[in-house]
Amino acid sequence: MMKRWRKIVFVLLIFFCLIAAVGPFLVPVSALSGLVTEKEFTEPDSKFIEVNDVTVHYKEMGTGETTFILLHGFGASTYSWREVMDDFAQRGRVIAYDRPAFGLTERPMPEDWVENPYGMKANIELLRGLMDALNIEKAVLVGNSAGGGVSVAFGLEYPQRVDSLILVDPGVGGGRGPQFPAWALPLMWTPQMRHVGQLMMRDYQESLPNTIQREWFDQTKLTAQIKQEPLKIFQIKNWDRAFYELTFAPAYPELRPLLPQLTVPVFIIAGAEDRLIRSWYFEAISTEIPNASLSLIPNCGHVPQEECPDEFMKDVVNYLQNK
Repeated sequence: MMKRWRKIVFVLLIFFCLIAAVGPFLVPVSALSGLVTEKEFTEPDSKFIEVNDVTVHYKEMGTGETTFILLHGFGASTYSWREVMDDFAQRGRVIAYDRPAFGLTERPMPEDWVENPYGMKANIELLRGLMDALNIEKAVLVGNSAGGGVSVAFGLEYPQRVDSLILVDPGVGGGRGPQFPAWALPLMWTPQMRHVGQLMMRDYQESLPNTIQREWFDQTKLTAQIKQEPLKIFQIKNWDRAFYELTFAPAYPELRPLLPQLTVPVFIIAGAEDRLIRSWYFEAISTEIPNASLSLIPNCGHVPQEECPDEFMKDVVNYLQNK
């Protein structure tokens, strides 16, 4: 009797293993039609450079001793800095670039890489490589939202390369729910999950427009063009696969507990009416970062460099002149 049950259990185990191994590949994943390469959206001032085996899209203006590097948030691109590029360029050299999975930067696929280029560590090393390639020894990092997180992580790992951090409505962890558990990430990296995972990412076609709407406090300033520009991302080949690799990239230490370790000057500037990350969060992290200063712009949302560029630059210039 015992041998019979062992046989049954063994057969069931083999059956479920086969289902797990083959089942996901049986799920139909139709290819998205009409997609083009990143180069189709190239603009006259677009530049491209190879960094760590990734073709990075960037824009550059100005000259001078000070270099500003602008890092956009999730779902955004160099476009999010259009209102303030000129202003920064009056004070030095300014570079805005698209992080992997966004804008016109290349979207490498797993079959073509040695290491995942979408994770936080990869973003840090990409920024360092970009600075090396463009002969930038030290820079002021201006990071919005998730770009603020990359800026903080870079400042922790390479403080000698940072003049100061200007964190614009930054997301640096804490209070946003648990991340996907690191122990389960290898499961998400299997061919089976990568096959069906892109279907999950296609929900962003509905959620990203809603997020853009919530980023702005004054809806009268949110024009149709501003709404549509970030949605070009859904016209680029492999956008869904890139989002999947970004979502389940290798784990990185939680940033918020590390904030007291920052040794570089930090200025936090945010919209007082941010509906994605509340102002109390910015007030809290400003007390956790040594000697950080904070400015909240009234009647402004999550992207003050777009919605309130004059007030934004006024506060930034005041910080630069007095730091």
